Amino acid sequence: MLRMEIALIIILGFIAYMYYSAERKHTKLHRTFSVLLLVVIVHLVFDAVTIYTVNHLEQVSIAVNDAFHRVFVGTMAGVLYLFYRYIAAVVEEETKKKMIFDWPAKIFLIVLEIIALVFPIAYIQTPNGNYSAGAYVIASYGGVAIYLALCAGILIWNWKQIHVKKKFAIGVALWVEFLVCGLQGAYPTWLISGMGITLMTLSFYLTLENPDILRAELTEQKMSMLYLKSQVNPHFLYNTLDTIRIQAQLNGDKKVADLLMRLVDFFRISVKVDRQMVALDDELELLEAYMDLMCYRYPNLHCEYDIDPDLGGSLVPNFILQPLVENSLLHGLKNKGYRGEVVITAKKEGNAIEILIRDSGSGFTDGRKDIIDEMLLHYDKKQAKLEGNSIGILNVQKRIKLLCGPKYGLSYMENETGGVTARLLLPHEEDAK
Repeated sequence: MLRMEIALIIILGFIAYMYYSAERKHTKLHRTFSVLLLVVIVHLVFDAVTIYTVNHLEQVSIAVNDAFHRVFVGTMAGVLYLFYRYIAAVVEEETKKKMIFDWPAKIFLIVLEIIALVFPIAYIQTPNGNYSAGAYVIASYGGVAIYLALCAGILIWNWKQIHVKKKFAIGVALWVEFLVCGLQGAYPTWLISGMGITLMTLSFYLTLENPDILRAELTEQKMSMLYLKSQVNPHFLYNTLDTIRIQAQLNGDKKVADLLMRLVDFFRISVKVDRQMVALDDELELLEAYMDLMCYRYPNLHCEYDIDPDLGGSLVPNFILQPLVENSLLHGLKNKGYRGEVVITAKKEGNAIEILIRDSGSGFTDGRKDIIDEMLLHYDKKQAKLEGNSIGILNVQKRIKLLCGPKYGLSYMENETGGVTARLLLPHEEDAK
């Protein structure tokens, strides 16, 4: 059994190396798994030590055995609590609601740690091997059963709202741990609790935390973004060039030069795709070039900016504002003959950045806001298609969630005076350069 524990430690050590060395966003979910992985490895080390000491009672004193057993059970309680926290974080991310058992789970962790420190430990010696027993073990493994029941409960309660891949990963992990716990109870000399914990951790890693899978998702999003950026509306291009041609015939070259420069600026900036995150100033430069052209084309269209100057170096996803402003024009101001204004505001909101794109357009048609809210809430269950009117906002939502984390994103509000406001909440991260 000791050899098996050493093998499990080596396997999880390699997994930890792969996981910690991979580039990823430090979301609540990934932070929880990072701590879980570390605590599991520490637990397996003490599991291996106790397997040796309990089977050498004639050589290792009872005091030393007790000390190692208490650390072993204490770390096991921590592992099971972190399993609960990780599964709860997955469910919270899927359902967008807080789990009600968080405080009871924390209190129960304290109770289990006290049990690990003070309850008496007994040892049973058999021809097939030795093992610890008594009230100490019953209370400790009872705690394991309660944590697994909590995990199973939140999974079953939210079953319909969880993505099938995540349901499968959590369900398989729980069944494996229940099976191993049952076998450990029926055959106490087997000492296989570490195997169950390792298999549960591996299940989460291979299905939910694998860096290759996350990297593939990031690549897919980047390719989608590149495709969308390459599909510049041909009508915008043709109409702008026609405006330049007419102006050239009317009054010489000053206005032509200015318009052409803004058009060149727009395309020059829009094809810079070497970075997923860019400074807000760079993103606004692209937006200003686009809006200068649109405002010249439609003289009754106005654009205003209210940007906190301290946010110029803050990192935002590349090419994220222009699709939203274009949405405001096409779905808000087009019906009003492009008469009105668009106001872009950027300010600090605690540790985040809030960007508002407010238009004075015709607002949402009946039922339209509910459709958009549902699409943005369940963005991960929607397949982005590279056609149709809602590509922009769905693509924006998917990219923010992937690049910035689940607590950030896009939402819409209706203005009291008419029109709508797109609200972007992004992390406040400065460019390191």
